[in-house]
Amino acid sequence: MNLLSIILITSLGSMFSSEMNPSPCESTEADPYLWLETVDSVPAMAWVRACNAASKSEIASSDEFRQIRDRIQESLDSDQRIPYISKRGELYYNFWRDAANPRGLFRRTTLESYRTEKPEWEILLDLDALNEAEGENWVWKGIDYLKSGGYRHAMIRLSRGGSDAVVVREFDLKTRQFVADGFYLPEAKGDTAWIDKHTLYVATDFGPGSMTSSGYPRVVKRWTRGSPLENAVTVFEGQEDDVGVSAGVDDTPGFERHFIVRRPTFYTSETYLIDPEGDLRKIEVPADAEISVHREWLLVTLRSEWKTGEANYPEGALLAIRLDAFMQGNRSFVVLFEPTPTASLAEISWTRHRLLMNIMEDVQSSIFILTPSEEGPWKKEPLTGAPENATISVWGEDEENGDAFFMSITGFLTPSTLARGEPEKEPEPLKSTPSFFDTKGLSVSQHFATSKDGTRIPYFQVSDPSQEDKKPKPTLLYGYGGFEVPMQPFYSPALGLAWLEQGGVFVLANIRGGGEYGPSWHQAALRENRYRAFEDFAAVARDLFERGITQPELLGAMGGSNGGLLVGNMITLYPELFRAIVCQVPLLDMKRYHLLLAGASWKAEYGDPENPDDWSFMEGFSPYHNLKPNTRYPAVLFATSTRDDRVHPAHARKMMARMQELGADVRYYENIEGGHGGAADNSQAAYLSALGYMFLRQQLKLNTEQP
Repeated sequence: MNLLSIILITSLGSMFSSEMNPSPCESTEADPYLWLETVDSVPAMAWVRACNAASKSEIASSDEFRQIRDRIQESLDSDQRIPYISKRGELYYNFWRDAANPRGLFRRTTLESYRTEKPEWEILLDLDALNEAEGENWVWKGIDYLKSGGYRHAMIRLSRGGSDAVVVREFDLKTRQFVADGFYLPEAKGDTAWIDKHTLYVATDFGPGSMTSSGYPRVVKRWTRGSPLENAVTVFEGQEDDVGVSAGVDDTPGFERHFIVRRPTFYTSETYLIDPEGDLRKIEVPADAEISVHREWLLVTLRSEWKTGEANYPEGALLAIRLDAFMQGNRSFVVLFEPTPTASLAEISWTRHRLLMNIMEDVQSSIFILTPSEEGPWKKEPLTGAPENATISVWGEDEENGDAFFMSITGFLTPSTLARGEPEKEPEPLKSTPSFFDTKGLSVSQHFATSKDGTRIPYFQVSDPSQEDKKPKPTLLYGYGGFEVPMQPFYSPALGLAWLEQGGVFVLANIRGGGEYGPSWHQAALRENRYRAFEDFAAVARDLFERGITQPELLGAMGGSNGGLLVGNMITLYPELFRAIVCQVPLLDMKRYHLLLAGASWKAEYGDPENPDDWSFMEGFSPYHNLKPNTRYPAVLFATSTRDDRVHPAHARKMMARMQELGADVRYYENIEGGHGGAADNSQAAYLSALGYMFLRQQLKLNTEQP
């Protein structure tokens, strides 16, 4: 069972030069662009529309742009894509978008039918039809099933325009209808967990004082069917400055447990068992550790060294112990994984009897199957046959009823494959994505740059090796570098169609701040050490120059969310290294980020600007505050979403306005829908993706006519 956690910031968004004169309505001498923080104000939206029109005219008005957009959308809408499934009971569920169903279909089938070329799907909910009937713009945000009763009832999360805030509505999977007078939560950031058919745990906006400063629930209540939400009984209350709280239910027969999770910060948590009398018992592990519970087992993943009992366990280790024994004071863990300087734990997932473990060695995936032992070490076997320079992911099909698992394999030039494995059998290929772009002459290689402090920084390169050490080529450098999120190879039809197929080189940098080498790789670029992530990215750029792959006038960079902060700092700290930058749904104003939407939840990552000691180092990586007149900056395309209620669109708006004031070469596009992901459907995603690649092709002179 995976405990419910607060989802915050890993998404990658999507994608602007006009002589506009904005009319500030709330300007101050310190920050003349505060008025752009009022998301839907008339002046702000007029400014957005003018920017969008200028961007469309410059970037999106050519036949070439339309061809790129159409080819990307064809790949996104293709019925040859893999419909990924999740098993509930005896059926397999999927959410699907295509040209005929832009907002999507929630549907299910059998495994036997899924194995066929054209499965027979039972349509449970048509979001486009629902939107038409209700006059809404719902975007699918997920579902929580009730197991008892045969998975008949579920709580469906719907977002207006793609924001993180959701409306939660009870749905009957048998009648394929929302339940009249059923459970319903109005729009808020929050969620539910089923206790039984008539009872829910609810974490939502209950009114004043019920949300944290980060904008997430701080109160969990128990809500009984038929009673008003305001009568729900409080089970747990966190602190106002917490990130948030949540509840979870493990309904495995014989191992039924209820949990409360409190997250004081982004990287710390407290997990409590709720006993039948409603009392809470804390699971006493380090605050920065992550736990999971499966049947009798408690797994603990460490972010820092832990001395307990007679043992000392290193950061990055995975430990196992029986939960009941642990709660009674036993601290005799079995060590399932210990990191090395080049290897880290990527992910774990359970089947009924086995644990699937994904280990990254120099960012290359290896899968192991572990069988619990009554005494001593667990049996460990490798899962063989996976290709190099690819990303492999495995997850259990059904934690309760079998040992089958799904395995996904993907790479820059390898279309994704979904297979189903069972013990003692070769994995059975189920579905494969067709090749959407021409890979002839292309290959993937891994290289290592040396950062300023001597650290070895890996990066992947996708290119035609016959061109190496010859003429420098237009190159796109991508990175993220935050929140312990590793960057691994992926198959992107948009990247292939719009960039690689045209002769461009693509590079993915595995900089510090991510999770490529475990917690220490992430912690090396936290707070006052944030500059290391930027130094790493710059080091990869310089290594590309030294190897003759590209040169500054042919190098572009792209990043979204925390990656937007990364490339924002390339604009201000390393402008000489880049010709063009695409900065998507970014953080850029680090003086005010904690006051905007979910920003307060990321203080553990960046620091607290209200603390003078923290601001003394944060100011150095706040792009909005490091812009200077009479400076040559790269050409920039900023992109964000009006409906992004995670990273405020004001970051990109204000940076654009300030650079425009300085006479820099800047553009801006703001999608009205989309949330933090940038787009609410495939059409919007294709447009935004094409906008970014077309801008880079124009600036880096990659097979395009200059405007």
